[in-house]
Amino acid sequence: MAASSPSPRWMRSVLLAAGVYNMLWGAFAVLFPGAIFSWLDMPQPNYPQFWQCIGMIVGVYGLGYAIAAFDPVRHWPIVLVGFLGKVLGPLGMVQALWTGQLPWGFALNCVTNDLIWWVPFALILKHAWVTHQRDGDAAPSQPPACT
Repeated sequence: MAASSPSPRWMRSVLLAAGVYNMLWGAFAVLFPGAIFSWLDMPQPNYPQFWQCIGMIVGVYGLGYAIAAFDPVRHWPIVLVGFLGKVLGPLGMVQALWTGQLPWGFALNCVTNDLIWWVPFALILKHAWVTHQRDGDAAPSQPPACT
């Protein structure tokens, strides 16, 4: 792809914020796997390692968002994967709330981890799409010939 104009500054800020948030949330889940369950007066999970694994995954997503912040158009696949997780996660949460498998207080987790990021991530993906359409997805340029 040809060099494109830089992405709007807010995109970098959003992706850096998402990166920091996810890395902090992930670290918290890894280090204190029972905390959210205690706060919500829920039974502790039988296998806290699963919750810690979720924390690790969320933290790794955060690293991806931080990387994508440096060039959101180039790193749009990272944003897309994150966006899909932020859409699919709440769908699972709705099912768990509907069937009573999780208390409604647990849904706050979805608001801060997922829902608040829908619009900015969608706008970043739209910007990447428009930029790729405008600039074309030409094959990478050939390396300069040796003389």
